[in-house]
Amino acid sequence: MKLVRYGAAGAERPGILDEGGRVRDLTGVVGDIAGAALLPEALARIASLAPESLPLVSGVPQAGLRLGPCVGAVGKFVCIGLNYADHAAESGLPVPAEPIIFNKWTSAICGPDDGVVLPRGSEKTDWEVELGVVIGRGGSYIAQADALAHVAGYCVVNDISERDYQMNRGGTWDKGKGCDTFGPIGPWLVTPDELPDPQALRLWLELDGIMRQNGSTATMVFGVAELIAYVSRFMSLQPGDVIATGTPPGVGMGQKPPVYLRAGQVMRLGIEGLGTQTQTVRQG
Repeated sequence: MKLVRYGAAGAERPGILDEGGRVRDLTGVVGDIAGAALLPEALARIASLAPESLPLVSGVPQAGLRLGPCVGAVGKFVCIGLNYADHAAESGLPVPAEPIIFNKWTSAICGPDDGVVLPRGSEKTDWEVELGVVIGRGGSYIAQADALAHVAGYCVVNDISERDYQMNRGGTWDKGKGCDTFGPIGPWLVTPDELPDPQALRLWLELDGIMRQNGSTATMVFGVAELIAYVSRFMSLQPGDVIATGTPPGVGMGQKPPVYLRAGQVMRLGIEGLGTQTQTVRQG
């Protein structure tokens, strides 16, 4: 299934894509694509429905019909750093022996095609296409062998990052990761039955039509199952939590010379089977 949240920002409604790529309304089935609606039994109930039996939403998704973040009421937005060896190399940093964990504030979350706002005074805002993992069944100390059974679905994440704030302003990476609009999620949440192998997906990002990132989740240092198990040692995972699993090489910081976002530029990014995002950059 491909689940969506559509409508005006802050007033999104739950939906599902039908075979023709149109949105069908799920309001009569679930209150939101969030929380308990992401548990296995709730997803099974949605999967048992014929999308064509649900009300058709007018408008074409991402072409007149706004899509919001594909999961609502996110409790934790957990990110993994330097999880592609070639990205670590372009950053001038060693490949980590254990996953690096940092956070994006949930106030950074926005829709897949909403504009990205440069913070006032920013000169080094960067892009990072990433595979997002949305937790369904929660837990602590999850065994790696069981980890994928805890996944409600997968999505595209753009881990926007202000590198000066991240690297040079003191403290942890979080300072440069959680500005408003720095967490576009979506366009849709794709359930695992449509994506049996999260370690075999192409992911890419273009800036003003120029390909900047072109990688594969096959080259992750730590795979999805290992990440879920690892993160769950340090915090309980709950339905709707999002884990952004790291980015392949080609970020602006790694260009020679570095290239950073400017107002008016357009990012287009996507992951095989998970759809695309398009964001126009504007000055805050």
